[in-house]
Amino acid sequence: MSAHTPALLVLEDGRTFRGAAYGAEGETFGEAVFNTGMTGYQETLTDPSYHRQVVVMTAPHIGNTGVNDEDPESRRIWVAGYVVRDPARRVSNWRARRSLDEELREQGVVGISGVDTRALTRHLRERGAMRVGISTTESDPEVLLERVRASAEMAGSELAGEVSTREAYVVPAVGQKRFTVAALDLGIKGMTPALMAQRGIEVHVLPASASLDDVRAVEPDGLFFSNGPGDPAATTQQVELLQGALEAGLPYFGICFGNQLFGRALGFGTYKLKYGHRGINQPVMDRTTGKVEVTAHNHGFAVDAPLDEPTTTPYGVATVSHVCLNDDVVEGLELRDDGGGLQAFSVQYHPEAAAGPHDAAYLFDRFVDLMGDEA
Repeated sequence: MSAHTPALLVLEDGRTFRGAAYGAEGETFGEAVFNTGMTGYQETLTDPSYHRQVVVMTAPHIGNTGVNDEDPESRRIWVAGYVVRDPARRVSNWRARRSLDEELREQGVVGISGVDTRALTRHLRERGAMRVGISTTESDPEVLLERVRASAEMAGSELAGEVSTREAYVVPAVGQKRFTVAALDLGIKGMTPALMAQRGIEVHVLPASASLDDVRAVEPDGLFFSNGPGDPAATTQQVELLQGALEAGLPYFGICFGNQLFGRALGFGTYKLKYGHRGINQPVMDRTTGKVEVTAHNHGFAVDAPLDEPTTTPYGVATVSHVCLNDDVVEGLELRDDGGGLQAFSVQYHPEAAAGPHDAAYLFDRFVDLMGDEA
């Protein structure tokens, strides 16, 4: 651990924090966001939705269980930088293969430790998510601030193509195959096709650049759009693909970014949240059942749809199916035909959350039922 190497963190509004290097030394820039999860830091780091974001962990102790080879959600760490208060001095877990500090250094992820993350989180809650820089090579806050303000903003960024698979691949069904699903990888996590496979679904994971013809070539029973990074308003190709699939009556299920693109396909707008939802303790009501779920979130954008009235679209009648009980943000959409039959649905949160909670895993069963009704 580079505990004695000074590190500097500067937000784009000029707020400055000093600490020690954690992980790789160097300089990095991104959007500063905070994550409230007490567990699951390895899943957070490897979630492609965090691409180009510097993650501040609100839990004070990070790295206690080290890093293993079983829990990564993708092929690499995606965060642009990492901010922790008290990194573990030693690893204590039977599955650990190396320390978190070693993993960050090996993958070139610049981080900072010894930071008052409570003060930093309160600042982001009051001022909103903003650009940030972390450096072990620059000690002058004013110089680093200039570089922060010259770095790219998240609004207007199309990033799904940067994290997506380059080649299509198949995750076979576990046991008897029941359905085939075309899953568009916009930043998909490994747990998502695994949960589908457990339900007898053969998952064909396609690149973000896939066309409607590529989807049809799979001869799917359903279409799935994954989570992913970036601004949904900057994404057009995938929205057009989804509109074509809805016109054809193909059952659809979307998660996170897939919810935002579903909203845009239905004619709704999207907007950037002040500081977003990130963590594993967000209460959401499923309006179709009245049940309240504790859910995992990672989103900085949301769908702008009317909460209490249906909307007629070219593809059917759309309604808000899930709402965050903290702030009334849209957390899910449904599309039904004139007879009231479900055609497509999506959620803004993560029912596949590997570190938990698992209250919403039933949504994969809902997708299976939807494809079964169409068969």
